[in-house]
Amino acid sequence: MPFVVDSYNTASTSVQLPYMPSDTTGIERIMLAAQGDLQRLLSTFFARPIFVEPVYADTSPRLHSASPDYAITQSRRVHLVCAGKVVCVATSTVTLTSPVAERLFLDDKFPIGQTIRKLGQSPRFSLLNVETLTVGTKREIRRTYTLETEGFSAEILEVFPDRDMFIRGEAWLLEGQPERDSTCASVTESYLRPEWLSLSVVH
Repeated sequence: MPFVVDSYNTASTSVQLPYMPSDTTGIERIMLAAQGDLQRLLSTFFARPIFVEPVYADTSPRLHSASPDYAITQSRRVHLVCAGKVVCVATSTVTLTSPVAERLFLDDKFPIGQTIRKLGQSPRFSLLNVETLTVGTKREIRRTYTLETEGFSAEILEVFPDRDMFIRGEAWLLEGQPERDSTCASVTESYLRPEWLSLSVVH
């Protein structure tokens, strides 16, 4: 069951994440509550551009325009990169049910967050899971969530490969060389391509 409560009235706004790991910091909670605007938040935090680098994208056959009766799906992975370092690995399955969403996402190649912004709608956001763990010498934080709007939906697994980035900021960005192969790569293949991705793709 989604464990995010986002409520407001004329006098207050409240975002509650009651099952968040107890050691998460304020900036981590902001990133974990992002609703299609993670790249904007990361760019604001690092004060640098965030680039999207595709890793793979498997799209179901496009025999007809996307519609509620003919959904087009894509399983994909991208790296979000800042100053040559991977700051997030996003693995997702996307379902398209409108021609506009299909054009923006598959033809114009807008990433997920920008597609939702171009559609001009506020997405429905459900945060499904948050985990913190150690992989090698790095402390990871990851979340699984869904974004849904008319004609477009996505289930996304995001991994922030080194929580030190949120503590040290620019100093973390500038140290060492990018280590793409080791970032989130030591975990199992079932994590690299989650089971729900392959099950969701229509061939």
